[in-house]
Amino acid sequence: MGKIVVFGAGGRAGRRVVAEAAGRGHEVTAVVRDPGRHGDLARDGVRVVAGDVTDAASVAAAAAGHDAAVQAAARMDMPSEEFYAAAAGALVEGLTRAGVRRLVAIGIGSLLEVAPGVRLADTPGFPDDARAFSLGHAAEIPVYEQSDLDWVVLAPPPVFLDEEAERTGRYRIGGGRVPEAAAGEPVFSFADLAVAVVDEADGGGHRRAQVAVSF
Repeated sequence: MGKIVVFGAGGRAGRRVVAEAAGRGHEVTAVVRDPGRHGDLARDGVRVVAGDVTDAASVAAAAAGHDAAVQAAARMDMPSEEFYAAAAGALVEGLTRAGVRRLVAIGIGSLLEVAPGVRLADTPGFPDDARAFSLGHAAEIPVYEQSDLDWVVLAPPPVFLDEEAERTGRYRIGGGRVPEAAAGEPVFSFADLAVAVVDEADGGGHRRAQVAVSF
């Protein structure tokens, strides 16, 4: 089995990625800002370490010897554009130093299109604060595009994902459009997002693009 490093391992998505990867027998390095607050992440096959995804040296140290990296980190205590641009730059530099080419980043559904060339975040009436956060999130993509990394950004549906639902293992990956939900279909879950993320880290076929992931 491979080795996966997960940045932002203490968040709602990150901790499920850690559990999914470890459950498949991968060796996982769970990177958090304060390991003392995330002792619950520790389990067989998981090493919890302190790290800063916005610092290239920290990224390189955490990622050394791994086969793939996952970016699941977010910060609410600083402007989103500042954070995501800094994180993307540090990931590109740090992963390159560490010799890790595969990067799977968790994106945001509001950057998917509702019509050709029209992102959901750009539609009339979209909340200003959510738009600002979305556009900040978008700052990472040009940085990845200019790199030599083998990257993909997986954008879940633009809704609050289900935090309690059990893993079904079912998902689909589309293009850059907001996925249409069938009537009565449950809300996509963090557990199944984690399945898609680990599948891509394992060598999934989506590369150098932002793509939608949903039921």
